[in-house]
Amino acid sequence: MSVIGEAFVGEGSEAAHINVVLGHSTGPVGTAWATALATPREGHAPFMVCLQPNLPVKPATLFVNKATLAHDQHAALHWGAAQSGVASGVLRAVAEGLISKEKVDEQVLLVAVWVAPEAQDADLVYEFNREATYLALRNAVRGLPVVDDVLAQRNKPVNGYYLPKEFR
Repeated sequence: MSVIGEAFVGEGSEAAHINVVLGHSTGPVGTAWATALATPREGHAPFMVCLQPNLPVKPATLFVNKATLAHDQHAALHWGAAQSGVASGVLRAVAEGLISKEKVDEQVLLVAVWVAPEAQDADLVYEFNREATYLALRNAVRGLPVVDDVLAQRNKPVNGYYLPKEFR
């Protein structure tokens, strides 16, 4: 079985938007994981998340950047602060039992990460990605949001890029 989750944490250019897909390494999520790793493209090079050099997190986690790498500092925020935040968020989920320690070697995790090209503060990028990764995994494992909560908000489509006129 696979689970899907999402979370948004923070504000401004350092805000984090995380999408996760967790599933068995021999199932469709495993296939997607391997395919994404094997098919980088310009500005998008998925990589395994490591807590430290030679210490990948478990379950095996693939970092997929949603924003095209715009410049050297933007790339460094992905490989540095955002990767560290994702690693910490994943390991918190394992430590707290949201992801079974006994099954981490059977599972793979895809994490799609948004880091804005304008982001500057590495500490905020780390903090927001750590919390968003944990929350996305928590939501995925718990099946949140439930459909009734989504349906209750169906007439209020609001996000950071669009605010319908009736809410302005």
